[in-house]
Amino acid sequence: MTMSIRERYFAALLFGEPDCIPLSPGHPRESTLRAWHTQGLPEDRNYYDVMLEELGLPPMSGGWEGVEANFAMLPIFEEKVLEHRDGHYIVQDWMGAITEIADNFDYTYIRSARDFVTRKWHKFPVETREDWARMQERFQLDTPGRFGENFAARCRERNTHDAVITMQINGPFWQLREWCGFENLCIFFLDEPEFVQEMIDFWTDFVAQMLARIGEHSRIDRLGISEDMAYKAHSMISPAMTRRHLQPTYERWVAQATQAGCRVIDMDSDGYIGELIPIWIDAGINVCDPIEVAAHNDLLEFRQRFGKKMGYTGGVDKRAIAAGGAVMEAELARLTPVIRDGGYIPGCDHGVPPDISWPDYLAYSRRLAELCGWL
Repeated sequence: MTMSIRERYFAALLFGEPDCIPLSPGHPRESTLRAWHTQGLPEDRNYYDVMLEELGLPPMSGGWEGVEANFAMLPIFEEKVLEHRDGHYIVQDWMGAITEIADNFDYTYIRSARDFVTRKWHKFPVETREDWARMQERFQLDTPGRFGENFAARCRERNTHDAVITMQINGPFWQLREWCGFENLCIFFLDEPEFVQEMIDFWTDFVAQMLARIGEHSRIDRLGISEDMAYKAHSMISPAMTRRHLQPTYERWVAQATQAGCRVIDMDSDGYIGELIPIWIDAGINVCDPIEVAAHNDLLEFRQRFGKKMGYTGGVDKRAIAAGGAVMEAELARLTPVIRDGGYIPGCDHGVPPDISWPDYLAYSRRLAELCGWL
């Protein structure tokens, strides 16, 4: 029997028996799409739809829906250019940070990952306790704009859909880094851990209140936690600090979400996550991504170490996809035992970069479709 997208998603990630594994080769950014438009992808077509047609597969659109709830600061800061010099803009971004980006972009690129953008930060909105007191005012549950129009009615209607209802929230490390900046936050962890804990507790409570309000009206199938907190070889703070300061937050949110029926708690962190996965497992998190191979993540090793306590998405080395041919084939062959073992939706191990050509993306997607049971 053919499964719905929702049924297939759960079966694939939670070690069930999917009819096929969801086909998710990876998502291109703007620069990638510009390159693909010169390599055969029609400019007026969605890349995924065209890929399915090239593979002779039926449309697979829909099946995923989000909840209209805004966890961001309200009001946001005014976005404005402060200075333009030497090919760069100095801007105040929506989070209140003073940021520098190349002038072929603009401050709207800081809102979303539309392309691969290198930035430099000069100043952050929370540097003192006085700053922190003012920041808290921007995170009030009942601020207008926190929930979408006709929120309860829209949730009730959405609950009848056979779709994966998903929500993405910032983890405590990610959120404090936005407030304080990475370097300042690391110094606070060492010199003022009680201040760090105060900010974490505030964010934990705010998110918990938001989840409770949402849970009154909407089911949540997947809760994603954005928590980039690892370098190429190690986590950005020690596992001991992570257990002390962050794990209680994860445990609270996981308990709240699972009690409300959420089945997938998905942790998103770039970098090497091998020393963090045991903490996430202990907290009840059951999926993580994107499993960057260049950061020494090895899914075969992770499956040996952690068994079926953790599922994964991503994990296909983008460098091998770009190389194409036998290199790409060898990379997918390397991952085949994990694909067959379950608990894994394979795909590019981050945003698809422009050095992956459209023909190579199609060839990779075709082989991936074969391994996932579509061809």
